[in-house]
Amino acid sequence: MEQPAPIAQPSVRPGLRGRLTIPVLAFGGILMAVMQTVVVPLLPDLPRLTRSSPGAVSWTVTATLLSGAVLTPVLGRAGDMYGKRRVLTAALLLMTVGSVMCALSSDIAVLITARALQGAAASVVPLSISILRDELPPERRGSAVALMSSTVGIGAALGLPLAALVVQYYDWHTMFWLTSLLGALGVSAVWWAVKESPVREPGRFDVAGTLGLAAGLVCLLLGVSQGGQWGWTGARVVGLFAAAVALLAVWWWQQLHTERPLVDLRLVSRPRVGLSHVAALLTGFAFYANSLVTAQLVQAPKATGYGLGLSIVETGLCLLPGGVTMLLFSPLSARISAARGPRVTLSLGAAVIACGYAVRIADSRDLWMIILGATVVATGTTLAYSALPTLILRAVPAEQTASANGVNVLMRTIGQATSSAAVAAILVHHTSPLGGVPVPTLHGYLLAFTVAGIVALVASATALTIPGDTGRRGSRRAGSGTLDARDEALEGA
Repeated sequence: MEQPAPIAQPSVRPGLRGRLTIPVLAFGGILMAVMQTVVVPLLPDLPRLTRSSPGAVSWTVTATLLSGAVLTPVLGRAGDMYGKRRVLTAALLLMTVGSVMCALSSDIAVLITARALQGAAASVVPLSISILRDELPPERRGSAVALMSSTVGIGAALGLPLAALVVQYYDWHTMFWLTSLLGALGVSAVWWAVKESPVREPGRFDVAGTLGLAAGLVCLLLGVSQGGQWGWTGARVVGLFAAAVALLAVWWWQQLHTERPLVDLRLVSRPRVGLSHVAALLTGFAFYANSLVTAQLVQAPKATGYGLGLSIVETGLCLLPGGVTMLLFSPLSARISAARGPRVTLSLGAAVIACGYAVRIADSRDLWMIILGATVVATGTTLAYSALPTLILRAVPAEQTASANGVNVLMRTIGQATSSAAVAAILVHHTSPLGGVPVPTLHGYLLAFTVAGIVALVASATALTIPGDTGRRGSRRAGSGTLDARDEALEGA
C-alpha cells in the first residue's frame, strides 16, 4: 500500500513572493465570491437581454450552485493527491474561462454553461486554507486562515454594488470583461507567488466515488433549489429526493469499501469532524438568510408600509458595512480561537448571528437598524466561518486537509441552498396584494429572521458538543500532520 508523503516543515517562499502568499490567496477568495454574486443584479433583465424565459435565466444561478457543490470536495481531493497550487490554479482558470464566455455571448445556453464552469471556484477557499496550513508556521496560521474564511463575505459584499454600478452605467458584458481581467490576474498571481505544497496523499483517484457523489448531490440540490418553482409535492421534486437518498446510500457503501475513497467517511464519523460539518451546515443556513431577506426587504416598494424602495446599487451599499466588518473582525476570531479554542469561537459566532436576527425582528423599518442588524449577523458569520476550518485542520491529517475542508464547504453550500428554499417558501406563503401583485408581508420577513435565528442558536449549541478541542492542545498539535494516540482516543469517544 502506498504511504502518504512525509509531512514537511512549514516554509514560506522567501522574499516578495513569500510576503504576498497570503494576500494573493485572499484575493482569489474574494474574486470567487465576487464571481458568484455579479450575476444577481442582472437577473431581472436577463430574460429580455437573452430572449429567454425567467425559468431558464434562473439556471445561471442554479448551475453555479450545483457545479460548485459537486466540484468542491472533488477538487479538494485532487489537491491532496496532485498538488494544491496546481488544482487551485486550474479552478481559477475555469472561473476565468467562464467569465470570458459570458462576456462574448448573449445566448442563455452558453451563459448557463459558463456559470457552471465558474462553480469550480467554490474550491478556492478550502484549497487555499490547506496551502496555508502546509506553508505557514503555527504562529501565523490562525490569523491567515481566519482572513481566508472571511473572504467569502467580503467578496459578496463588494461584488453586489460593483456589479450593479457596472450594469447601470455600461453594457452588461462589460462586467464580465472586468471579471475576466481580474480572473487572469488571480491565476497569474497564484502561479507566481504561491509555493506548491509538498504534502501529498498518493493513490488512484476514486472515479466511481466522484460520479456517485456528483449524481447524489445534483439530485439533492436540484430538488432543494427548484422545489418552490416545481412544487414540493410534485413528482419531479419527490423523485429527485428519492433518487438522492438512493444514490447517496450506495455512494456511502462504496466509500466504506474503497481503499482510497474520495471522502474518508471513517474520518467524518469522528465527532470532532462530523459535528464540525453539522455546525457548518447550520451556520450556512443561518448566515445566508441575512443576505437574501435584507436585499428583498429594502427593495420592497414604499407602498407596502415597510419597504424602502431602494435600488440594487443602494441595496449593495447597505450590505457593504457587513463586508468591511468581516475584514476587521477576522483577526479577533483567530485570537479567540488561540485562547479558547475554535469550538468556543464557533459557538460565540453563531450566538452573535442569533443576536443580529433579534435586532432585525425588533426593527426592520428604519434603514440604520436594518444595516446594524445585518452587520451584527456578518460579524457573527466572521467568527463562525473563521473557526470552522481551524476545527477541521486540528482534527484531520495534513495530507487530507483540502478534501476535508472541501466537504466542510460543501456542507455550508447545502445549508445555504436549504436556507434559500426555506426563505422562499416562507415569503411565498405570507403575501398580500399590492397593485394586483402579491408581495411578501413584513410578518413573512420577520418569520424568516426568526427561523434563521433559531437555527443559529442550534448551531451554537452544536459547536459546544464538539469534543477534544482546547486551545492548548490545539496549539501544540497545530504543526503536526497526524493525529496522536490521545486525539485518536478522543475521536473515538
